[in-house]
Amino acid sequence: MLISILFGSLFLAGCNKPAGELVGVGNRGNFREANPYGMVFIKGGSFLMGANDQSAIGAINDKSIHVTVDAFWMDQTEITNDEYKQFVNWVRDSIILRSLVMAGRDEFRLKMKNQEELSPEVAPLNWKAKIPWRTQDEEIKEVLNAFYYEDINSFSGTKQINPTKFRYRYEWINYDQAALASNKYDVNTGAYPKNAKVRVDTSYVDENGVIHHQTIERPLRTRKDLISTKIVNIYPDTIMWIRDFQYAYNEPKMKMYFSHPGFANYPVVGVTWEQAQAFCQWRTHLYNGTNKISAQDYRLPTEAEWEYAARGGRQMALYPWGGNYVRDKRGCFMANFKPMRGSYNDDTGTTTMKVGSFLPNDFGLYDMAGNVAEWTSSAFNVSSSNIVYDINPNFQFNAKNSDPQVLKRKVVKGGSWKDIAYYLQCGARTYEYQNESRPYIGFRCVRSYNGE
Repeated sequence: MLISILFGSLFLAGCNKPAGELVGVGNRGNFREANPYGMVFIKGGSFLMGANDQSAIGAINDKSIHVTVDAFWMDQTEITNDEYKQFVNWVRDSIILRSLVMAGRDEFRLKMKNQEELSPEVAPLNWKAKIPWRTQDEEIKEVLNAFYYEDINSFSGTKQINPTKFRYRYEWINYDQAALASNKYDVNTGAYPKNAKVRVDTSYVDENGVIHHQTIERPLRTRKDLISTKIVNIYPDTIMWIRDFQYAYNEPKMKMYFSHPGFANYPVVGVTWEQAQAFCQWRTHLYNGTNKISAQDYRLPTEAEWEYAARGGRQMALYPWGGNYVRDKRGCFMANFKPMRGSYNDDTGTTTMKVGSFLPNDFGLYDMAGNVAEWTSSAFNVSSSNIVYDINPNFQFNAKNSDPQVLKRKVVKGGSWKDIAYYLQCGARTYEYQNESRPYIGFRCVRSYNGE
C-alpha cells in the first residue's frame, strides 16, 4: 500500500509542472543510446599521447602531449572481408537495380504515390525485388551482361561480375572552408560575404565510363556550395599482393583473398583511405535508413582516439597488452607481426590472420597491434603535436584532388604482419597516401557517443 502511494505521489509531481516556469520540452535526458552491433564503448579520458620509445629509423619523434578525448564507440575488430563484401554487394545491387529501372522495368521501382513524377534516375528502388541473375528474359539479360566480363582465368568461358563497375558516390560538407574567416556567415544580413569562395571536390563519369576528379572554386552563396562529391570504385585492389611484393609468389592471395569464403573473417586489405571513407558514409546511410533515431556518423578514428583506445586505459603502455615485451610469460608472441628476419610464422601467422586471433586489450579491442595496420582520419605531419589542441586533438587537412601528394598523407597506426615490433607500439606512427592501397593496411570505424 505504501509503495502504491509513493508511486502515485511521484506521478502527480511529474504531471504538475509549475505554470510559467522554465521546464524544458519534456526530454529529461532519459535517452540511452543503444550499443552499436560489433562495437565497444570507449569511455572518455586523458592520456599522454606520443611515442614511448625512440624511432626505429633514427627519426626525431613528435613530442608527447597530455590530451583528453571524448567517449566514443569503436569496432571490436578490424573490418573483415565479409563485412566489406556487404558494402560491395549493396553497391553492385543498387547499380543493377537502377539500370533495370532506367531500362523501363518498373517492378524494380518502389511503388509510391505520384511515382510518375520522379524520373528513373532518382526514383526509389524496390530492394525487395530480387535480381534475377539466371533469368531468361532477354531485356533483363541485356542489362545484366553489361556488368559481366569473361573470366581470363577460366577455360570454360564463364563470366564474372566486373568490379570496375562498383562505383559509390558520396558527399560531405567542407567544414574547413566554412570555418575560414573570409567565409563567416553574417547572421544580421542572412548571407555570406560577397567575396566568399570555396574550394571543393567534384567527380563525374564521362561517356566512356572513366571517372574524373576535379577541384573547383566557386562563390559561396548557400550551404549547398560547401558540399564536395566523390565517386569511388570501392572494390579492393587485389593486384597489390603482387605489386608490393614483386619477387614473391602471392598469386593465390591475389585471386582468392577477398572472394573466397575461407578468408571471410580476415581483415579486408587493398582498400584506400578514400574507399574506407566511402564505407563509413555507406554504413551511416545503412543505419540511419533503418532506425527511427539517427546516430552520429560512422567514421575513421582520429589518431588520438585510435591511440587512446589502443592503450586500453594504461597511461604508459608500450603495447596494447600493457607490457614492455612482445612475448607473454610462456614465451608466446602477443600479436601477428614479423618477429624475426624471415620468420613470419613464429607468431602462428605468416601474413594476415583471422581477426581476434589474439587476446583483446583492457577495453576489449582485438588486433590493436599487428595483423594489419589501420587508417586514421588524421593527416600526417611530423610536428602535429605543436599545433593541435589538447582536447580531442586532430591534425586534419582535407586534401583536394588538385593538391600535391605530400598533402595527401594520412596517419597509419598499429603495425602489421610484415612490420617489426617497433610499429606495434601504441604511440608509433607512420603514413600512407590516401589514394594508395596496401596488402597490410585495413581499417575499423568509430562513432561519437551522444552523451557524457
